[in-house]
Amino acid sequence: MIPTGSIALLAFIFGDYASQILPLGAMSPALFAAGAVVVLTAINAIGLRSGKRTQNLLTALQTTGVVAIVLAGLLLEPSTVPAATATTTTQHWGLVLIFVMLAYGGWNEAAYVSAEVVAERRTLPRALVGSIVVVTLLYLLMNLAYLRVQGVEAMASSDAVAADMMRRVLGDRGAQAISAVVAVAALTSANATMLMSARTGYAFGRDTPMFALLGRWHATLHGPVNALLVQSAIALALVGLGAWTRRGFETMVEYTAPVFWLFFLLTGLALFRLRRRAPAVASPFRVPLYPLTPLLFCAMCGYLLYASLRHTGIGALLGVAVLAVGGVVLLLDGRRAVPPSAVDIHSDPMPPSPGDRT
Repeated sequence: MIPTGSIALLAFIFGDYASQILPLGAMSPALFAAGAVVVLTAINAIGLRSGKRTQNLLTALQTTGVVAIVLAGLLLEPSTVPAATATTTTQHWGLVLIFVMLAYGGWNEAAYVSAEVVAERRTLPRALVGSIVVVTLLYLLMNLAYLRVQGVEAMASSDAVAADMMRRVLGDRGAQAISAVVAVAALTSANATMLMSARTGYAFGRDTPMFALLGRWHATLHGPVNALLVQSAIALALVGLGAWTRRGFETMVEYTAPVFWLFFLLTGLALFRLRRRAPAVASPFRVPLYPLTPLLFCAMCGYLLYASLRHTGIGALLGVAVLAVGGVVLLLDGRRAVPPSAVDIHSDPMPPSPGDRT
């Protein structure tokens, strides 16, 4: 449910900003969001290569746009110089962190295709660490540009900081350009989530007899097509929910945040349990500074779980309800737990063709 909620969330971001360029009426964001889900699903259903090429193209466009924003903000003179001080404060740091961490979200999703990566022990850590360093650097430079052009006080009162900055330095055309960049960025993240998360659904189907349909690998298209189609159908249903509430983006944040941080917390706790129950099993990846690193990770996830439950509304209740239903379904499935000694953590659960390994 986390990936489908994320896909719908990102689709609404695309819809909101695409509507700034080409409005389609009162339901414009939802129409663009639904269209994005359908088109990206079709691209990824063709196979890993098409999804990978689309992702590379979108990432290149997004990075170019971000660099252009940074250069415009740092090098061009704004039409007016705002105040550089601010008096805005907040008492809801947990809510602030939810949106801050959402901006950096997705860094973990490269791990979902570990079975389709050559030399994954070396490649994945480099990809995860390298990408988060690059993204952090770009975000810091963007905020530096915002501060130079607008100042803290103007940033605090703005609902669209980037668009307002570009309007100051390049006029209305600059504001439209940033809308296009944000729309491309949303598509980039949505495509990555769709590409990676379908593999999770496929693995779930292989392990769960009740959902065996998801665990079928398409021999011709070389991908988990069934998992991809079911995932996209759920995402479209969530787009419909967001359109009904008239708060598409906010509803999707509420829907995903509590479950997202709950499972991140459980992942960290699972590491301690596996280390204690199966100490002799060789791990394909090392955990630097164990146990300090996972302890800090679990503490942060626990705090954000608390914040997401405290500061969100009906969307969070729906997300928790869906999670509870899923738990009941798994109990009814009655599948046997596999003892740790029987798990081959080095096995490749997916059968992609050699040409589709990335």
